[in-house]
Amino acid sequence: MTEITKRQEYLLGLIVREYVQAPTPVSSKGLVERYGLKFSTATVRNDMAALEDLGLVASLHTSGGRMPTEAGYRYFVQKLISESELTEHEQMMIRHQFHQARVDIQQWLQLAASVLAKTARTASLVTAPVVSHARFKHLELIATTGRQALLILVLDHGSVRQQMLTLAEPVPQETLSEVAGRITVLCVGLSSEAVRQLAGQQPMLDEEIILLTADVLFRADTRHEMVYKDGLVNILDPAYLLDRLEISDPAERDELTRALAQSDIPGARQTLHFLEEQSLLEDVLSEALSSDLHGVQVMIGGEGRWDELSHTSMVLSRYGVEGRVSGALGVLGPTRLHYGRAISTVRYVAGLMSDMMIDLYGESDDSARADIR
Repeated sequence: MTEITKRQEYLLGLIVREYVQAPTPVSSKGLVERYGLKFSTATVRNDMAALEDLGLVASLHTSGGRMPTEAGYRYFVQKLISESELTEHEQMMIRHQFHQARVDIQQWLQLAASVLAKTARTASLVTAPVVSHARFKHLELIATTGRQALLILVLDHGSVRQQMLTLAEPVPQETLSEVAGRITVLCVGLSSEAVRQLAGQQPMLDEEIILLTADVLFRADTRHEMVYKDGLVNILDPAYLLDRLEISDPAERDELTRALAQSDIPGARQTLHFLEEQSLLEDVLSEALSSDLHGVQVMIGGEGRWDELSHTSMVLSRYGVEGRVSGALGVLGPTRLHYGRAISTVRYVAGLMSDMMIDLYGESDDSARADIR
C-alpha cells in the first residue's frame, strides 16, 4: 500500500467522524467549511481521490462525496484513536451505578448491558460468567435407535450437558451403562484435556465415548448460555423492528420510527440475526475472545470470515478472573459505529466487571487486576 500522508490521515479521520454522525457521503466542500480547513477544496478532493485509490474510502459516483470502507474504519481504529473518549464525569457516573447495585450477578449483567448501550449509543451484549476449566462429575449413556445414543454429562458445578451421539455400530443399553460406569470412575474430577489424554489407553468403544465426552466438556468451558442484550432500538430500522416486535400502538410506532430514522438497515438486520443465532454467536465469541483477558477486540465487517456479519462491527472484551471465571461483553451494530467511544466504554466496563468478579471470587494466581484506564 502507498504510504498515506499526515494530511490524508487527518482527512480520513474527519470523514469517518462525519459519516458516523450522519450516513451521507462526505464532500470536500463540507469538510473545508465545517472545520475551517486552511487548504482548498481542490486539495481535499485530490487527497480524497488518493484515499480512494488506497481503498480507505469509496464514492457512489465520481462527483459525489466519500464514505469510509471497511479498510478505512480499520485504519481509523488502529492508527487514529489514541485517547479515551469517556470523560472523568462519565466514568464516575458509571462507577456509581455499579457500586449502587446489590451483590447480585444477574443485576450486574443487566446493568452492564444497559450502561454499554446507553454510553456507546448502540446495541450491546453481556454473557453470564462461566467457571473456567469445567470438570467431569458423572456420565450417563442412553440407547435410543440404531447407532444413536444420548450422552448426559454432569459437571462438577452442577450443570448438565446433553448430546446425541452416532456410534460406529449399535450398542445395547447394558453395554452403554457399563461403559458409562467405567468412564465415570476413570474421569471424575478431570478437565477436558485430562479426559482426552486417557482415550488412547482404553478399549475402542470406551475411547470413542471418552473423546466425545472431552469435546462436550471443552465446549462447556466456552459456551455462553445466558446473553443479556440492550440497545437494539439504537440500531434497528423502524419498519423491520416494528414488524418483528408486532407493535400496533400508533403512538409507540411513531416514537420508535423517529428514534430509528438514521439507522443502517443491512447492519441492523445482521446484528439482530447475530444475537438470535446461538451457533453464530458462540463461533464469533470463541474466536474473538480467545486472547488476553483484558484486551479489547474490534471486528469490522466479519473480518472476511463471517459473511453473515459483512455490514456489522463489534467491540468485544472478556471480563472476569484469570483461570477461574470469565464472561464476554461488548457493543455491536452497523459498521458506522462510533469506534472511539465504543472502545473506551467496553474497556472501562470490562474493567469494572472484572474487579467486581475479583471481589466475589478472589484474586487470580498472579493477582492481576483489570486495567480500567
